[in-house]
Amino acid sequence: MKREEVFDGLRRSPKVDVCVIGGGINGLSVFRELALQGINVLLVERNDYCSGASSALSRMVHGGLRYLENGEFNLVKESLVERDRLLRNAPHMVAPLPTTVPVFSLFSGLANGAVRFLGLTRKPSRRGALAIKAGLSIYDFLTRKRALMPKHQFRGRQASLGKWPELNPAIKSSATYHDAWVSHPERIGIELLQDGMSANASARAVNYAELRRDASGVFAVHDHISGAAITIKPDLIVNATGGWIDMANATLFPKNALSAPLMGGTKGSHLIIDNAELLKALDGHMIYYENEDGRVCILFPYLGKVLVGSTDIRVDNPENVTCTPEEQDYILQSLAFVLPAIKIKPEEIVYQFSGVRPLPASKDQFTGRIPRDHFCTFVEHDNSGPPVLCMIGGKWTTFRSFGELAADMVLARLGRKRSLTTEDRAIGGGRDFPAERDAWISRVAGPTGLEEQRIDQLFQRYGTDAEVLAQFIAAGNDEAMPHPGYSRREILFLIRNEAVEHLDDILLRRTTLAISGELSLSMTDAVLGLLAAEKEWSVARRNDERAKFLCLLSERHGADIAAQSARNEEGDYHEKQQQGSDEPSFRQGALPRRGDRSRSVQ
Repeated sequence: MKREEVFDGLRRSPKVDVCVIGGGINGLSVFRELALQGINVLLVERNDYCSGASSALSRMVHGGLRYLENGEFNLVKESLVERDRLLRNAPHMVAPLPTTVPVFSLFSGLANGAVRFLGLTRKPSRRGALAIKAGLSIYDFLTRKRALMPKHQFRGRQASLGKWPELNPAIKSSATYHDAWVSHPERIGIELLQDGMSANASARAVNYAELRRDASGVFAVHDHISGAAITIKPDLIVNATGGWIDMANATLFPKNALSAPLMGGTKGSHLIIDNAELLKALDGHMIYYENEDGRVCILFPYLGKVLVGSTDIRVDNPENVTCTPEEQDYILQSLAFVLPAIKIKPEEIVYQFSGVRPLPASKDQFTGRIPRDHFCTFVEHDNSGPPVLCMIGGKWTTFRSFGELAADMVLARLGRKRSLTTEDRAIGGGRDFPAERDAWISRVAGPTGLEEQRIDQLFQRYGTDAEVLAQFIAAGNDEAMPHPGYSRREILFLIRNEAVEHLDDILLRRTTLAISGELSLSMTDAVLGLLAAEKEWSVARRNDERAKFLCLLSERHGADIAAQSARNEEGDYHEKQQQGSDEPSFRQGALPRRGDRSRSVQ
């Protein structure tokens, strides 16, 4: 993943079979599919891998229960198949998630749901027990042959409040079924990239670069890091830029811009809340509930905190979307509706994120009715340029099947045949996943000399790829970091092997330090020191990187770790003073590291 090697190779041989633009989860998926078929494929990402919508999903891996109401049965069936494949192929990142739906009536939603299904109305409404029962029965039917998880069950009001006493007492009953969740979707993207490149020497990828076309029709990859521009000659382009598809087409082929847009987007925002009472109230379940306006919302345990979302708002420009105060109020209001006794303080919101769902263009007034399905279409811009395959729509759960669909269309256009399938192919650290976890940890710990607790920690993050990382850690002098769960050589491994170019790459996407609310100013500075040394940055460049990251974290994610660290240090100092000590106290690290992720099906 060394960018210098990528650009040197393109200088020597600018011919590529396929250039994929867009390094989100769908672009990475089609890249992996093509790489595994032996195609000379180049992926170009304008920013960092999985830095757009692919880092802003709800962290759910699900069939899409509510899409049944839209009549999208094929999408739900495909999503459930892909959900179950991810449970098998990426068990280090994807785990079962018991999900409970509070029910507030018996018959509500039946009539309106029927006319919505027939397309006679678009307005959302509350769903009662019978409507929920119908949907969950279809869910069970579609997964009956695989039966990886239990069938749904209903609880009466008394049993529901007995298990979740903080639920709104107005409930009539509750229904529990199982979907799944992903702990670190951005790492899945990195692993797809690594899987493709390790299988094919002619498969290359570069982030912080952009494909451009000059007036004479020549294509070049512009490197945003070095400023260099390298000419390439692609036979075919795959536009996997999601919400940016129309803008990318207009930039590359301005004379042949399409009259109608292919894409339309809606913004979804989420909050990460650090509230022990809220976490306990969930009892390990996701609560999948309807707000008073009929919009579906979720909250579930996530890395020791609680994830709550989301909104669904039309946006025209996918750049730099943020969670607005109005969205935050809406999410907190929905939370107050389903769990009215639990109060959330502003400082308990430790992180927030927003992304634009890459939906097909639609004029539907109600965003929840816009189809969530995906498809590909070829755009023949002119005779002088290569054909462009545009990947339209898609949800995170179906990235593999969407990538497969796009790759098959590319292969057919190139006159090539598929040589293997990825249906049962493990992803990254899901390879050779052990049935006996403790035995695997003991086996790896022996030769490396690392403590089993440390190996277990790495296994939680990287699956079986933890073995390579443990060997790297053991090969040099390691040091503790301000965060107790990380060490110097673990961070160095990520910097050297995972295309890290900026501080936010590692703190927001290669690790979960920021989103889990565990990032402190001291940890930020420690990671920056390692990155600056590796990149040989000047003091001015290092200070600029720090300032930009802290601004990004505050403005886009609502996390002011500089102010929080100052408050922590001041609090520690006053505590020392009260204890009769005049020695200053310097707090290192923020919140305790997260515990082991349970993989049991409850």
